[in-house]
Amino acid sequence: MKIVIPTDSKKGLDDAVAEHFGRCNTYTFLDETGSVLEIIDNTSEHMGGTGLPPELMKKHGATVLLCRGLGPRAITLCKELEIDVYVCHANTVKEIFDVWKNGEVKKAGSEDACEAHKP
Repeated sequence: MKIVIPTDSKKGLDDAVAEHFGRCNTYTFLDETGSVLEIIDNTSEHMGGTGLPPELMKKHGATVLLCRGLGPRAITLCKELEIDVYVCHANTVKEIFDVWKNGEVKKAGSEDACEAHKP
């Protein structure tokens, strides 16, 4: 299992969870124990690169996404790529991981998409 969290920088467990899933600066990858495996720059088309954020995450082996919010298209693409999505409000990487690990969030569906991205 490889967990990915959209983040603001490269501060590891102390980093802030990014407000915007696709427009974050970095993605922090953890293992199932909460240890940092890698931190990559967001090189998706949202940041001037190529590909969509879920494709970038899958390329790096993500199977679980923990984030503050995302649009319905991103939720659908994650599902197609077999990335389980969990949405909750947490401030740091460690905090969002702990909330997920303790089973305090449910798997996200289309009803959990950000209001700004709903049709």
